[in-house]
Amino acid sequence: MIGGGDAVVLMPTGGGKSLCYQIPALVREGCAIVVSPLIALMADQVGALQQLGVRAAYLNSTQSFDERREVEEAFLSGELELLYIAPERLSGTGTRELLSRGRLSLIAIDEAHCVSQWGHDFRPDYLALGELAQLWPEVPRIALTATATDRTHREITERLHLERARHFVSSFDRPNITYRIESKNRVQQQLLEFIRTEGFEDGVALTGIVYALSRKSVEKIAKFLSDNGIDAMPYHAGMDPAVREATLRRFLREDGVVVVATIAFGMGIDKPDVRFVAHVDLPKSVEGYYQETGRAGRDGLPSVAWMAYGLADVVQQRRLIDMSDGDQAHRMAQGRLLDAMLALCETATCRRQQLLRYFGQEIAPCGNCDTCLNPPQTWDGTVAAQKALSTVWRLDREYGGQRYGAGHLIDILLGKPNDRTQQHGHERLSTFGIGTELTAQQWQGVFRQLIAQGHLAPHGEYGVLTLTGSSAAVLRGDLPVTFRTEPERTRPARSGGAKRTDTGLSGDDGALFEALRRWRAAVAKEADAPAYTVFANKTLEALAQLRPTSEAELLTVSGIGQAKADKYGSDVLAVIAEFAAA
Repeated sequence: MIGGGDAVVLMPTGGGKSLCYQIPALVREGCAIVVSPLIALMADQVGALQQLGVRAAYLNSTQSFDERREVEEAFLSGELELLYIAPERLSGTGTRELLSRGRLSLIAIDEAHCVSQWGHDFRPDYLALGELAQLWPEVPRIALTATATDRTHREITERLHLERARHFVSSFDRPNITYRIESKNRVQQQLLEFIRTEGFEDGVALTGIVYALSRKSVEKIAKFLSDNGIDAMPYHAGMDPAVREATLRRFLREDGVVVVATIAFGMGIDKPDVRFVAHVDLPKSVEGYYQETGRAGRDGLPSVAWMAYGLADVVQQRRLIDMSDGDQAHRMAQGRLLDAMLALCETATCRRQQLLRYFGQEIAPCGNCDTCLNPPQTWDGTVAAQKALSTVWRLDREYGGQRYGAGHLIDILLGKPNDRTQQHGHERLSTFGIGTELTAQQWQGVFRQLIAQGHLAPHGEYGVLTLTGSSAAVLRGDLPVTFRTEPERTRPARSGGAKRTDTGLSGDDGALFEALRRWRAAVAKEADAPAYTVFANKTLEALAQLRPTSEAELLTVSGIGQAKADKYGSDVLAVIAEFAAA
C-alpha cells in the first residue's frame, strides 16, 4: 500500500487489520478515506487515533451542518490524514465531488464481506464501491475483512475490481478463545450459570456480550440477568437511539458490563478486554458466529465463546430460510450456511478444527475447546433413527399426509397420550410407545442430530418434519447412524475459562499493575474515553515489570510512542515513583 498497489486483506478480529491502512495513510501524501459501516463507532475510532496524535475525522449523519463543514474544510486544506465515511454517504454525488477536490492517499474498504450477497452481513451500498476504481483509478485501494470463505473472498475481489491486488490471508485461528457449545435446557438458567462461573474473577465482574436472535429475547434476557444481579443492558435497533448510544458508551468505557444484543451490536468495536461472548440462539452461519465470537479476547488473553442451541433453533432457522424473499438459489445458499453451522455444533471432533476448516485452514486438534477438553461419547443410533423416521413416515402414509413437529413425534415414541394423539387416533400407530428406552430430552437430541445429518428436514411456518433423500437408506438399514451422547451438564473447570488479566504478575509487580490500572481508569473517566485508548493492559504489564524512570526509558515500552509519552509520560512516571517510595 505504501508503494501504491491495491490489496485484499483477510485477518481475524483483533489481528491488526487497521494497521494495514493506518500506517500507509501516515506515510503517503494526502488523506486516506476509510469506508466503514459503523456510524455509531466512528467517533470512538477517530478519538482513539487522535489520542495517538493522528489527524483523523469522520463525516456522518450524526453531525450538525457546521460540524460537517468544519471537517470538509480541514480535508480540502490538507489538514487530515484519515477521514472515515459510511458507504451510504460515499454513494452520494456531493461527497464524491468533495473528495475529487482534495488529495487522496488511499481508499480503505473495511468490513468488505458486506459486498458479498452470499456473505452474512450484506449491505447494498457496498456494491456501489466498485465504482471507486473508475472514479479514482490512480488511488490505491485496500479491502479488509475478518470473515470470508473462498467464495466470499472471490466475490469481494470481483465486485470491488481488485483483480490485480495483492492478497494477504493470515491464520484465522484465535487460540486464546475457548469454544464451548451445549444443548439447550432452560437456556436462561444455563446462561446465568455460565456468567456466574466465567464472568467473574476474584469476585470482580468481567465484560461480556450475549447474542440473541430477536429483540424480544434481548429485552427478556437482559431483564432476567439484571434481576439476578448481573449488570446487563439490552441493545437492539428498536430502542431509542439515545438509549442505545448510552449503552454503547457504558460498554466501551466501563468494566464488568454485559450487553445483551442482536447481532447488529459489536462489529468494529475495538474493546480489547471482552472476556466472554455467549449465544443463546443458533447463528445463521459460521461466518457470523466466527465474527461475533471474535469480539472476545482481542487483547490475546484467555476468553470464552459459549453457546446453547436446541432443536427449536434449527426449526426456526429453517423456517426463516423457507419464508425468505430470496429466490431458490438464495434459499439453497442459506441452507448450506446453516448446514455448516449445524456441523460445527454437532461435531464429535475438535471444535476449532471444524471451524477453521470452513475457512480453508487445517490445524491439529487444539486441546482448548469443549470437545478436546472433554471428548464426547458416541453411540450407534441406527435403531433410534429408524424408530423416529418410521414414525414420520407412518403419520404421513396412514393419516393422509399429516405432518408434525418433533414435540408430537416424541410423545408418540414415548407413548404419552395428548389431545392430538387421542383426537386423530395416533395411539394406534405401531410406533406408539416404542421409544421408552430414551428420555424426552434424549429424543430431542436424536431429532436435532437427524436434522443436522440431513435425514430429516423441517418445513413451513410450524417446522413440521419431513423425510429426505437419505431417509429410506436409514430405514432399510443400509446407512448406519451415529449420534453424540448428550453430555451431563457440569460446571466447567476455571483453568480453561476467562481470566481478568492473567498477567502472570505477582507481588510488587502485580500491585503496581493494579495501581497503574486505577490511574488509567481515572484518566479515561475524566476524558470520557475508553480505558484501552489510554494504554492497553499489555502496556501496563510492561510498565509494572520494567518500571521506567525517564521519558527515554518510557519510549522503549511496547505501546508507548512519542504522542503517548508527551501526553501521559509524566503522570505514569509519577505513579511508578510513588509506588517505589511507598
